[in-house]
Amino acid sequence: MATQWMDGLRSALCFLMDAGPRRVPAATGQLDRVNVLLYGIEFQAQGLASLLARLYVAQVFFLSGLTKLRDWSVTLALFEDEYQVPLLPPELAAYLGTAGELALPVLLVLGLGGRFAALGLSVVNVMAVLSLSEIAPAALLGHQLWGALLLMLALWGAGPWSLDAWLGARRVARA
Repeated sequence: MATQWMDGLRSALCFLMDAGPRRVPAATGQLDRVNVLLYGIEFQAQGLASLLARLYVAQVFFLSGLTKLRDWSVTLALFEDEYQVPLLPPELAAYLGTAGELALPVLLVLGLGGRFAALGLSVVNVMAVLSLSEIAPAALLGHQLWGALLLMLALWGAGPWSLDAWLGARRVARA
């Protein structure tokens, strides 16, 4: 009896420390039921956190892309005079940067190709920081926050509340 209780406690601690297997355990005892409940809470919390991160980052980049479209001549002038994008001609950098800021956030919000969208926006984010000769500390903090959120999404995917997860579940159901 004590061994079963210790095994259940160890399983619950491993789960809380995220060191255990990523599966829903069968609920046979009181501690196992708690473990299943904690798993469900964690799963939903991760889904919510991923969704909020996707919505926030997508809004920032999409609005930036709309600003660039609003006055394209100013955008081209900024890319020629202010932004020093490495390896790309200014006009091509303006087109690619704006296209990335408009298309990738849509994919990110939908959670369709979430890792691809996160990695693409990470490139846009890094290029934005590298292309400015001087960047205000507050602006740099914003870019760092977006980079951290995009890294999270690139590593763990768009989360359970995404088209990627829905399509994956349909694929498994058909198999």
